[in-house]
Amino acid sequence: MKNLLANISNPTDLRKLTPNQLPQLATELRNFIIDIVAAKGGHLGASLGVVELTIALHYMFDTPSDLLVWDVGHQAYGHKILTDRKHIFHTNRQFKGIAGFPLREESVFDTFGVGHSSTSISAALGMAIASNLKGLKNKHHIAVIGDASIASGMAFEALNHAGVSNANILIILNDNAIGIDPSVGALKEYLTKVKSDRKLAVQNNIIKALNFDYSGPVDGHDLQKLLVELKRLKKIKGPKFLHIITTKGKGLQKAEEDQITYHAPGKFHKISGERIKDKNSLFTKYQDVYGKTILELATKNKKIVAITPAMLTGSSLNLMMNKYPDRTFDVGIAEQHAVTLAAGMTTQGLIPFCTIYSTFLQRAYDQVIHDVALQRLPVIFCLDRAGLVGEDGATHHGVFDIAFLRCIPNLIIFAPRNEIELRNILYTTQLGLQNPIAIRYPRGYGHTIDWQKPFQKIELGKGVCLRKGKNIAVLSVGTIAKNVEEAILLSENKKEIAHYDMRFIKPLDRKLLFEIFTKFQKIITIEDGVITGGFGSAIIEFSVSNGFKNDIKTLGIPDNFVAHGSKLALQKELCLDSDSLAKLFCEY
Repeated sequence: MKNLLANISNPTDLRKLTPNQLPQLATELRNFIIDIVAAKGGHLGASLGVVELTIALHYMFDTPSDLLVWDVGHQAYGHKILTDRKHIFHTNRQFKGIAGFPLREESVFDTFGVGHSSTSISAALGMAIASNLKGLKNKHHIAVIGDASIASGMAFEALNHAGVSNANILIILNDNAIGIDPSVGALKEYLTKVKSDRKLAVQNNIIKALNFDYSGPVDGHDLQKLLVELKRLKKIKGPKFLHIITTKGKGLQKAEEDQITYHAPGKFHKISGERIKDKNSLFTKYQDVYGKTILELATKNKKIVAITPAMLTGSSLNLMMNKYPDRTFDVGIAEQHAVTLAAGMTTQGLIPFCTIYSTFLQRAYDQVIHDVALQRLPVIFCLDRAGLVGEDGATHHGVFDIAFLRCIPNLIIFAPRNEIELRNILYTTQLGLQNPIAIRYPRGYGHTIDWQKPFQKIELGKGVCLRKGKNIAVLSVGTIAKNVEEAILLSENKKEIAHYDMRFIKPLDRKLLFEIFTKFQKIITIEDGVITGGFGSAIIEFSVSNGFKNDIKTLGIPDNFVAHGSKLALQKELCLDSDSLAKLFCEY
């Protein structure tokens, strides 16, 4: 049988096929995705689930003239392969390769850069309004959004606006009942009822009530039905809504059976689907250190509750949910709600651990300031994936939190050096705080095997000296201390270098800093966050305000967005790896 995908580079080639050939193309496209992701890693399940939809959209609409916006972008691998990137798709998420998410600078087919959820409807509506103003009444604007993402506040805001517009917008709800974890909430329950009771699609329909032309639910894996419905919808003006039902991981048995794990399974055997064991698995992931420690503390302290905005498994709070479901809250993709929910809980004496990826806390910045810090409510923010996260790239690097949190009054900021320190700060916070605290820790594995030691209380605002030296003081925060230690050992002048783990970005250990600035003329600050406004800036501010004239060098993330690649490759690019640091120490 002729290989169809081999002769397709872009949608123009795709549209030369007959509708009867498209199911074969879907099989080939699915196998192509599986082959590459099995070898390279990446987001698997979401892209497998929308293969037929991806083909149908590019077949029926005149992309890129018609504008297609993907929500989040986990599911856009098939889209990338069909839009001039098949020959380089093997570089997906690799250093200097193509991005794992749609990226405007990468292709004209990527109409909007994405990575965080629930932005697609707003973006597509903005495009549709612009087309109306330009007189382009026949131009189509399509947003593809999942059932987890559409429950987010921003998506509701956009639906509310779109429903009273005359914009030519088509919203496609990709309903597979799962985001990264299973979808939650009242809207999810409504969508489940619609799938089992088609009368609800006609009567008391939420989407129709918002003035959309609603159709569905439609089998999202039936290409012929999709083509018929898309052809009909192309003729209808104004806001339209198509509800399709898909299976995440479609076409790979393991991915269908374990949709949570196979959202992003790492490398796996493409035939069996069995995952390949990570060489670092001797150690424990920081998220698991967190999840296991919180569970241990919650067993003894009944005031502890845990909150996560749709990152239950990613934050390892599934451990807490399994044992204490009434004290564990997955609120869906709703970071703003998660923060203020935690604030409300603290007013009634509970101890909420609000667990949010660093990159997603940005979405709740007002709530951190207004609802927590201003009221001095001791919410414990646990910022997973802080620092460089690797292959997910610019949308996911947790490099801004130090800078945007440091300016907020009443807020403590702590970065543990290792798993033991993370464990101890979690223990310390639940003993009682007068202020909110943000604890930032990285993605991936630690380096300590025996980390489950007896708890020790950490004195707030106190740094530690890890290594004594004569002429140069290196001040670090967080797990990048390991790179510093390795660099010192590699340095020819290792005896000249002192190393301090400041631990607290706010409040700074002023007593220790006075000692450091009095003893050392040369000071280097190192962080895995942005230099602008970050930890190094705080040290410079201390120096200036206290009249010191020391030579200070700040190292960290420069003032530009960092692309994707392995964490080590990115550290080398930014001269934050141990070899680069060792060279700098020798030259300083």
